Parts: sequence; C-alpha cells; structure tokens
Amino acid sequence: MTTVTAPTGTGDHYPGHMGGRWQLLGRPTEHQAIRSALTSTDGSGVVLVGAAGVGKTTMARTVTADLSATVHWAACTESSRAIPLGAFAPWVSQTSSRDPIAALTSARQTLVAQPDTVIGVDDAHALDPLSATLLHQIAVERAARVIATVRTGEQVPDAVTSLWKDGYLARIELHPFSKAECIRLVELVLGGTLEGLSADVMWDSSGGNPLFLRNMVEGAVDAGTLSEINGVWQLRGPTAVPSGLVALLDDRIDRAGAGVVDALKLLALCEPLDIDTLIALAGEEAVDVAEVRGLIRVTRDGAVVNVRFSHPLYGDVVRRRVGTAAGRTLRARIVEVLRDQPMTSPADRIRLAKLCVDGDQDLDPGLLISAAKDAVALTNLPLGERLARAAYERGGGLPAAELLSRALLWQGRPEEADDALADFDPDDLDELQLVQWGVPRMSRLFWTIGDIERSHRLLDLMLDRVTYPPIRLVVEAAASAMAVHENRIDEGIAAAEKVLADPESPSQATDFAAFAAGLAMPVAGRGYDFAAIADRCRAEHKATDGMLKVMVRYGDVLALTTTGQLDLADQRVAEYAEYSTSGQFVGWAIEKIMAGLVATYRGKFREAIGTIEQALAALNAETSLPWKLPPRLIVARAYAALGDVAAAEKVLADAAEHTGPHEAIHEPQLVIARAWLAAAGGSNRSAVELCHRAADLAHDSCQFAVEAEALHHAARFGDRTVAARLAELVPHTQGPLAGLYARHAAAVANADATELDDVGTAFEEIGLTLSAADAAAQAVPLHERANRRRQSAESSARALRLSTKCDGATTAAIRSAAKPLPVTAREREIIALVAQGLTNREIADRLTVSVRTVEGHIYRACIKLDVADRDALARVVWQGEER
Repeated sequence: MTTVTAPTGTGDHYPGHMGGRWQLLGRPTEHQAIRSALTSTDGSGVVLVGAAGVGKTTMARTVTADLSATVHWAACTESSRAIPLGAFAPWVSQTSSRDPIAALTSARQTLVAQPDTVIGVDDAHALDPLSATLLHQIAVERAARVIATVRTGEQVPDAVTSLWKDGYLARIELHPFSKAECIRLVELVLGGTLEGLSADVMWDSSGGNPLFLRNMVEGAVDAGTLSEINGVWQLRGPTAVPSGLVALLDDRIDRAGAGVVDALKLLALCEPLDIDTLIALAGEEAVDVAEVRGLIRVTRDGAVVNVRFSHPLYGDVVRRRVGTAAGRTLRARIVEVLRDQPMTSPADRIRLAKLCVDGDQDLDPGLLISAAKDAVALTNLPLGERLARAAYERGGGLPAAELLSRALLWQGRPEEADDALADFDPDDLDELQLVQWGVPRMSRLFWTIGDIERSHRLLDLMLDRVTYPPIRLVVEAAASAMAVHENRIDEGIAAAEKVLADPESPSQATDFAAFAAGLAMPVAGRGYDFAAIADRCRAEHKATDGMLKVMVRYGDVLALTTTGQLDLADQRVAEYAEYSTSGQFVGWAIEKIMAGLVATYRGKFREAIGTIEQALAALNAETSLPWKLPPRLIVARAYAALGDVAAAEKVLADAAEHTGPHEAIHEPQLVIARAWLAAAGGSNRSAVELCHRAADLAHDSCQFAVEAEALHHAARFGDRTVAARLAELVPHTQGPLAGLYARHAAAVANADATELDDVGTAFEEIGLTLSAADAAAQAVPLHERANRRRQSAESSARALRLSTKCDGATTAAIRSAAKPLPVTAREREIIALVAQGLTNREIADRLTVSVRTVEGHIYRACIKLDVADRDALARVVWQGEER
C-alpha cells in the first residue's frame, strides 16, 4: 500500500508542496492476507518483508487500524538498538534493578495485559537482542498477535528470523508496484495524463518503489523537469532526488563502509562496469560487501559479467557525493583501465567518450565523432548533441558540426542547428564537406521552415558540384525524400530505387532513400514492394541517422496497413517499441503514431486517440516538428468516427501549421479527414464530394492506394458511382484492399444486400471493422425492401455489434440500420434465455409464467423476424449483440 493524491479542484494541478495530499492506493490481496494472519484462530501474526520505501509500515498500520484489538507499536531505530529493550522501553516499569529477566517480565506483563492485543514492531531488523528475545517469546507462546516489518538487505536478529522460519509467524513479501500501478499513482497525484515515455522513465528509475516514486515526482515538479503540456504531463531532463530520500539512502550506504562507498562512486560514474574492471579499481572485498548488502547486482550480459546498482536511485545519491575534483580523479582512474580494452561496440565507444567529456579528459576527436554517430544512430539525441559539441570544440571540424546540427534539428531546435553550420563557407568545402554541410541545411530549410525555393537552390548547388558517385548518391537520396514530400511520387520512388540498387551507396544514402520509399510506395499502391526494403533495413542493423531508421519503420507499418496486413503491422509496432529515455522523445512519438495508425484502421478509435494525443504532446518542442501533421490527420478521423465534431475541427485547424508544398504528399489524406468531419456533422453530400476531391488529388500524383481508399469512403457514405473507377485501380494496387473496396462499391451500386453482407465479412476478417459495420448496415434497408426480415435483423445486429467493437463509432449507414427490432421487451427477454440454452419449461419457471405464454412469445417473435425456430431466433436477436 502506498499513497496517492487526487486533484483538489479545477486548475489545482499539483502544487509544488505535496505534503499530506497523498492518499491510500490499496493492495487488496496483501491487505486481506495480513488481516487473515492477524485474525484467524490458527495464526499468531505476520512479518512483512520488503525493500525500503515499498510501503510495509503504511500497510501494517492500515490493517491494524481496522482491528478492534488493542495495538502497541514499537519503532526500532539505530539508537534504540544500542539499548537493551530499547524498542520496548515505554512498557518497562521504572526500577533500579539491572536484572534483564525482571525487565523482560515487566515489559511483557504490560504489553499483554489486555486479552486481545496486537504488538506491532516497525523495522524489526533493528531490534536489540533483548527486545528480539521478548518478541520471540510473545510470538511462540501466542501471548499476543504480532505484526512486524523487516527491510530486505539488512542483518536480522536470529530470534526474529526464526519467527517465520520455524512457522510461528506468516511471512509476506511486499513487492514494488507494477508499471500500471505506478502510472495510476502518478496520474492521480498529478490530476492528469502522464505521457507514456515519461511513465517508462519513472518506472525504470523508481523500480516501482512507492517511496522512491513519490519523492521522484515531487523532486521533478520542484525542479521544473516534470511539467504539463497541453494536458499531458511530461518529464524532460534528469529526475531530481529530494533531500529526505537522499538521507534515507545515504544512511544505508554509509553503513556499508568506506571501501564500498569508493566502489559505488566508481560505478556511479560508469554504469554498468564489468566485474573484473570494478574489482581492479575498488577491490574484491568492497564489491562483495556491496552485493551482499543489496546495493549492487551482478548480471551476465552475454559473455560479460556486469555490475549495476540494485536500484537507480542509489546511483543518483552516490553521484551527489562526487564533487568536480573527485569526479575528475575517479574518471581518470576508470579511463586508464578502459583505454586498454578494445572498443568493439557503440556502447564501448560512447562510455569512454562520455567519461572523457564529463571528466574533461583528452580524447581523440575522431573517437568522439564516432561515439556521437553511435548516439545519434541509437536515437539518443541529447547525448549525441553533447558528444558532437565536445568533438567540435576539440577540433572535430565540419564532421562534428554536421552531427551536432542533425542532433539539434531532430530535437526541434532548428535555429541552433543552423548556427552549428553557419561559420562554414561552401566555396571553401570539398565535395564530401559540401554534402556534410549542405544536406542538414537543406533539410532544415525544407522540412522545418518549408522554404522550397532556398532548399532547391542548395540542392542544385550540391548536384552541380558533387561528382564522386558515392557522395552524389547521398544528395540524390535526400532529393528523393524531398520529391516524395512535394508529392512527386513517381519521381521520388524512381530516385530512391536507383540509390537503393547501387552497390556503392553509403549508409546515409540508403537511409534517406529507404525513408523516401517508405512514405511513397505504400500510398502508391506498392506496399508489397517496400517489404524487401524494410527487410533489408532490419537486417543491416545500422543507420547513420537513427531518426531516419525510425522513419523507415513507419514506412514499414504504413505499407503493411495499406496492404491489409494489420496483424503483422501490430507485430511490427510491438517490435519497434524500444525507446526508454526522455531524450528519445521523437522516436518514441513516431512509434506511437505507428500504433495509432493501425488502431485507426482497425476501428479502435479511443485507443488511437489516446496514443496519438501522447505522440503530439511529446512532439511539442521549441519549433513544432513537421511530423505532427500525419498524426493529426489520423486522430481527426478517429474523433470524427466517434462523432466528436468539435475535437476533429480543432485538430484539423491545428494541422494547418504544417500544410504547404513541403508536405503536399499528405494533401489527399487531409481532404479525407475533412470528408469524415463533414460526415460526422451529418453532411453526407459534402463528405462524398470531398472524397472525390481526395481521390482526384491522389490520382494526379499516382497515390493509387489513397485514391482507392478515398473512393471506398465515398461508397460507405452512400455514393453509388465509384465502382467502375475502383475496379480500374485494382491492378495498380498491391494487396487485397482495393479488390474488397471494388466489391463493396459494386454491391452498393447494384443494391446487392447479399454481397454487402459477404464483403462485410471479408472486411471483418481482414481487420477493417468499421468498414465491415458499414457494409452490414448498408444491407439492412435492402433486405427490408425485399421483405427479408430475418436477414435484415441479422445484418442490423451485426452492424451494431461491429460498431460496438469500434468504441460505439457511428456513421450514416449505422445510424440508419440502428432501428429497434420489432420485438417487445418481454420477447427480447425470453429470446435471451433461449440463447442461454434454457428450455421453455425452465424459462416459464424463471419468469413465473406458463409454458404456453412462453411458446406464444417465441411464436410471435419468429413471425415478426421471419425465422423458422427458436435457435434461429436467438442467433438473429441475441448472439449478434452479445459477441
């Protein structure tokens, strides 16, 4: 059990001083187990075991507060441990006798004077020997019930340990909170939504320890690193550890001894360290003591045995003890050992580079640049920025400046990104340097500012001067990405494929080309073709720019979605969810956009909204990043599907921030979103017109998959004119969706209710749940006109069931089909019991009516719905609603 808070009023979003605002968040299972141990006839009590701050004391006192018994609480401290019977001193009568037996007797008589007594001992591991003996006697003889707390990692008196080992008291271990419980706790405290990435960081940092989590939240709010952005709380920057928690952890560290403290300081500056290195630096005894006391943990990572802190906050607290001068000395000791080890991985290079930068040690700029490249490739942009800046300050020149510019640009700081390159004159640069300088500047002009003219002038400059084939391929790849965004789809795909097919293409060229292809091929109806490119990028496990790698992954999910492979798309989203630090917020946000994209196509609109809103909050930066446009178009459709016109309107108004020639690829999707908004507002005619406009825009730019989707929406809105055009698109789009869209449109045009039911089933099987609901709903009036009441009822029930799976989404077709079935409330009640397998006699008994009455209701319902028997009746009315 731990404490949480609820907001005290509108606008009172977490003031700086938390104080007593925390309230209880229960652990019902543990609470009941403890209560049973204290109240059952065969139990003497319980020992609660857990780490410091896990909530042992709060839990124990909460349970005992509910008991009718007399409760005596003894609190043990380091000071009381030195005094015989110190923990129970308040119950020892005043006497001049030094006889321990007399003191024991006196305390015991006082403690158990009442017949129904509970003795609580907080921190029983700190009992002095005589107090431990007294507690043992009381528990063994069942003179009173006992509840005691013991902190893991501490030396516990044998008399206390035997209480659970010998079966006198139950032992219950309190574990840290789960991730979901941590999120619930923090969101109650903050009175708002916690960004998922920030939740990950808090979970990793606190380890689910309630006390650590509480102090972390308070410290982060006070430090300003935890703040509210558009209704979502975000953690940006290091977590702060308040003084109260520092004192608690400091005390435990100090008791381990000076040698252990020295080992912990080394580890705090370079975690993890392989065990041999730490032993060489601090000695075997210190490492062993630290492990036994639970301050560190030893884990095998492949062939390496590494040492880490048992809890991240220990590292934070130890680092506070290391001043500037001591830090330089300690880092120099670590660097001296690590320099002689091979630098075989990005982690090795980053670790050594960071140590040298933090300790102001000399390091070759080339190694710093390599480490900065590693950090940027791994999407740790703040670290990449820091290492690149250090490399530049140490004479790294343009390569370091280019890395620094890229890291700044991806963090939404374009002005600083441009400043990093401003001192270089293109006339003084060779071909390689020109590309290193020109590509990031061109990227800033194009994607961040939207200055098409200046970005193309810079592109032309590079194309004119760069002739060396591998370097020129980088320019051509960047140009392909620009062409795709300008909606020159065929041109962009051709340029990207040329780069990808060239064996001389360097990594940066293939990254850019794959990024371009990943956005263009899916919308062009070539999602299957992109699969090979995505497979290649996954297999290579390398990228010069980690954020481009993330974009390629988005293209992979987009391709799977547009080809109807939604299960595989979900699988890819799960595989790509690997971001865990607040500095990687852009990559994390784009992963959320992938998830929201698939959820929207599946009809999981509330999930999509929650996911996308988190991504949009994460992308809030100094300069709003252009990647806010695609998620806004997705979430606008989700809001419209749920009938929230105001929210959809606001999102589309915000989307205007990034519309323009540099984002023209998204124009058809923007018009589709407006069509859904019109339909949500009840204007189907406008919705159909907008769908045709979107289809025309898509057709003109060879976005054949988007053209097919726009026409499909038109058919869902009731348009009977698009079947032939959709049929023409089928050969030009890979995957089954265009064929299903064409079938659906033909069924709408031909007023073929049976085919609408069949194609609806196909939509459902592929995962397009709301399309399936619309097809079923469109069949309802057609069945009715043909006097097929049973089929009409079945289609209506199916449409409503599928709409429910889509979070209650409503469309014009679903609203039209949602007519009440022509059965009475009593008939529906009886049909429900039929569906449960009850006989007519059993139904009559349950409803206290005659069997004949039941039979009459069933007969009349069958006539109304044109079904032959009771089983068919249940399937029509009840089964569809219950699934």
